[in-house]
Amino acid sequence: MTLDTTDGVRAALSSQFAEARVEGFVHARDLDSGAEFGYGADERVVLASVFKIPIALAYARQAAAGHLDPAGRYTVTAAYRSGGSATAGCLDDVEISARDLAFLMMTISDNAATDLLLHVVGLDRVRATLDELGLRDFGVSSCAALDDDIRRELGLAADRPLDDQLAGIAPERLMALSVNDPERSPSSTPRDVTRLLAAVWRDEADSARACAEVRALMRQQVWQHRLVSGFPEDGVRVAGKTGTDFAVRNEAGVVEYPDGGRYAVGVFLRTGSPDTRQPLADRAIGRAARTAVDHLRARL
Repeated sequence: MTLDTTDGVRAALSSQFAEARVEGFVHARDLDSGAEFGYGADERVVLASVFKIPIALAYARQAAAGHLDPAGRYTVTAAYRSGGSATAGCLDDVEISARDLAFLMMTISDNAATDLLLHVVGLDRVRATLDELGLRDFGVSSCAALDDDIRRELGLAADRPLDDQLAGIAPERLMALSVNDPERSPSSTPRDVTRLLAAVWRDEADSARACAEVRALMRQQVWQHRLVSGFPEDGVRVAGKTGTDFAVRNEAGVVEYPDGGRYAVGVFLRTGSPDTRQPLADRAIGRAARTAVDHLRARL
């Protein structure tokens, strides 16, 4: 059985996921021909920070329409900072523009920037954007709300940084948290995630200007250890957004080839451990994405 057959691709993915000791879900679509491939593509999966993509889109739509000044200044105060990357880990208040909040949210997954931008844009506007695109079951939340759920479930103090309190918590308790459960945390399906990406790349999610801004943001993501690892060739461009939370390892994005081929792909993993460093799982995302995209390209 070869990778030229759908059964062969499924077998390859099953082997890759077993080797990485994860449960995996994949969807890939050719943005021009419409050809698709799925592996558990209609199962609900936890999005984690992949839900930041529609927040970026709602921001770009408002900016393109003149309803929001991209250069408008906002302050990331202690109310938004919870530790982590970029402004989320700063010790002092940070004044920043709306466009740079979007930049930090999408390139380095800054949770404080995400929550402030979500406040500026409005959760109702993000929800309306998804509803307009027919993605009514696509979950979105503030990062602070998810952190509050973790504190409540583990009985942790509200006035102390979350990460400082997680040391020593039994792994089985971390694995049982609601943030790992697609029924209790922002979730969607791999197929709907690539549907959203297709709308952005085809300029169907709003104006060409708004869609181009989201694409530009996603092309600047700094993380190279998941989706990008599957496409190391010169000239292949990858735009993506990761998502990580205890048992969750994800990335969704678009792979663009020099010959003009464009493929939206999402790989969503549930791991057997809450460990922060899981290189086998990270590598499996790139391998699975490459397997699915190669299958679509072989059908040309």
